[in-house]
Amino acid sequence: MTRPVLLLAVGNPSRGDDALGPRLAELAEAANLPGVEVIVDFQLQIEHVLDLVGRERVIFVDAGAGTEPPFVFRRVQPAPDFLHTSHALSPEAVLATYVRVRSEPPPESWLLCIRGERFELGEDLSADAAQSLAVAWQALRSSVARAEAT
Repeated sequence: MTRPVLLLAVGNPSRGDDALGPRLAELAEAANLPGVEVIVDFQLQIEHVLDLVGRERVIFVDAGAGTEPPFVFRRVQPAPDFLHTSHALSPEAVLATYVRVRSEPPPESWLLCIRGERFELGEDLSADAAQSLAVAWQALRSSVARAEAT
C-alpha cells in the first residue's frame, strides 16, 4: 500500500553537508512518522516520477549552499527545466515530468532545502549544518503532524 506522504531526500553522504538530505531521511525513518514513506537517492531522476503516483503530498529534501539559514520550506509547482541530460533534475522538473507522463496534476509538493556550508568529498557534516538539520527536523515533524491532523 502506498503511503500518502513521500519524503524524497537527495544528497551524497560522502560530500560533507550534501549529507543533509540523507541524514534527515534517517531521522524520519527512525521516528517512523505515520503515513510517511522515505526514499533516499543521490539526485533526483526522471524515474522518481513513478514514486509520486498515488501520493497526497511530497516533500523533497536537499542541501543548498546559498539557502537562507537554517532552511527554506516552500511549496513547489511544475516547471520544465531545459536539460541536456536526464541527471540532476529539480523538484519542479520532476513535477513537470509527472504532468506530462500522467496527464494529471501532481500531488501537493514542498521543498525543504537545508543550508549547507561545505560539500567537499570526504568531509563530515559541518557544525552549522548539523544545527540547521536539527531545526529543519523539528519543522518537518510539525508539518507532518499538522497535515495528519487535517
